[in-house]
Amino acid sequence: MPVTVSADPLSLEDIIRVARDGETVSLSEDVRTRLSATRDFIEANWMHDQAPLVYSFNTGVGVFKSQRVAIGDIRQFQANLILAHATGIGEPLPLDAARATMLLRLKAFTSDHSAVSLAVTDRLIAFLNAGLTPVIPAQGSVGASGDLAPLAHMTGALCGFEEAEILVDGRRLPAPQAIAAAGLPAGMEMQAKDASALINGSTVSLAIAVLALHDAALVAKTVDVSLALSLEAMRCERDAFLPELHAVRPHPGQMLVARNVMRLTEGSQRMTEAARSVRFPGEPAGAPKPPRVQDTYSLRCAPQVHGPAREALAYIRGILEREVNSATDNPLIVEVDGVRRAVSGGHFHGQYLAQAMDLLAIAMADVGAIAERRIARLIDPGMSDGLPRNLASGKPGLNTGYGTVQCSMSALVMENRTLANPGSTDSIPGKGNAEDHVSNSAWCARKARSVVKNARMIVATEALVACQALSSVQAVAADFPIAPAMDSVLRRVRQDIPDRDRGDVWFARDMADMLRLVEGGDVLTACEAVAGPLE
Repeated sequence: MPVTVSADPLSLEDIIRVARDGETVSLSEDVRTRLSATRDFIEANWMHDQAPLVYSFNTGVGVFKSQRVAIGDIRQFQANLILAHATGIGEPLPLDAARATMLLRLKAFTSDHSAVSLAVTDRLIAFLNAGLTPVIPAQGSVGASGDLAPLAHMTGALCGFEEAEILVDGRRLPAPQAIAAAGLPAGMEMQAKDASALINGSTVSLAIAVLALHDAALVAKTVDVSLALSLEAMRCERDAFLPELHAVRPHPGQMLVARNVMRLTEGSQRMTEAARSVRFPGEPAGAPKPPRVQDTYSLRCAPQVHGPAREALAYIRGILEREVNSATDNPLIVEVDGVRRAVSGGHFHGQYLAQAMDLLAIAMADVGAIAERRIARLIDPGMSDGLPRNLASGKPGLNTGYGTVQCSMSALVMENRTLANPGSTDSIPGKGNAEDHVSNSAWCARKARSVVKNARMIVATEALVACQALSSVQAVAADFPIAPAMDSVLRRVRQDIPDRDRGDVWFARDMADMLRLVEGGDVLTACEAVAGPLE
């Protein structure tokens, strides 16, 4: 169903539908009417050479804020503004981020404070619906007066500038060629303030942030499942997740994770003292095994680590929902004492986004770090309560097992530690000190998205290795079945990834297949079919 962009809040889920699923977009008639009326007011009152100076309507921008632009030069000024700001560098944004950027810029205009012409909103909609995606360089923004450089590349594509490029059906074409092939008008004729409205606002930062948060939410649920698989594989204690225990330190995220784990492991006979009396292949024969008493931190303290990440995601979602439904360019048209005025402010500044994305990077880096520690335990019989060393199968020595699988996850953890260093505190003045404090929000969002991607791979790998651990002892532990929800996950994984019981394989393929099962929600679906929806 098409997404109607109106004055009502736009949901993060609708953004995902447009950005990733190619959903079409329309503009509500009431917004169209209000935008047209506002534009008529501006043309009647401000668009003559005797009008008072109104920033970016009839003046230059930045250090030229006091320089009048003659009415006869307004249209040339719009084009020049895009040319001067199209200084982006680096690889293009992914297609989903570029589509989200166009949608979010459109949404910012629906509040009727930006005073854009209808030609702008219609062009954004036409591009989205025709599958025309501007090639937007990822680097070049400091997140201060908005994401100026990348948004200028977007706008250049909308205008059909010959220097701009458009991605269509996987092909990267000069903008005029792509537009002509789509049957759209060759250019977009911008009116006063249209150009600055399009490039103001930290909208590229916001687009990447929305996508990163969406992906992080899936990782945050799935890591509870991979944890539960590891708990089963290592015959851990359930007591650490008892609601009575978590009630005495009642952090919402911590209690949520503990509830999830109790539901996921309900009915398990593997996580019992009787099951721990069975000798696994990596355990030496001899004296009776001592009681477990309690598990190590990466197992027992998982609610205290997964939980803060859940609360961070909830906080970040609030920031993004407000930002999505805000007007973020400059100046904005507001009514003061009954008079419509263009008021200059700083809504384009991306500090909210920058700090939120730094928090996301920190939270997800820690989720990945604790999951990697559990992978490390799964391959070490001294820490796994006797699972086979490296979970190797076949002839020992001839086959190496999962040791380097864990090592690769360590590499991602180290990357995440670097990427989780804050970027929001790293301000640098620019544009002749006109921008003397900047947010760095675009970089913060890009590195947060990289952290989420790495964490997702680590969590998928924990699930993969834990499933192999469970399969490797299935015969000796058959009298102590795992929880029904975990058995459902194991059976779903085995549909695509066989039990590797005959020696080494190309493990990268199994890792990629497991990542696909996580990304596609198959792992969550399998466990929720038995345990019900996770929180």
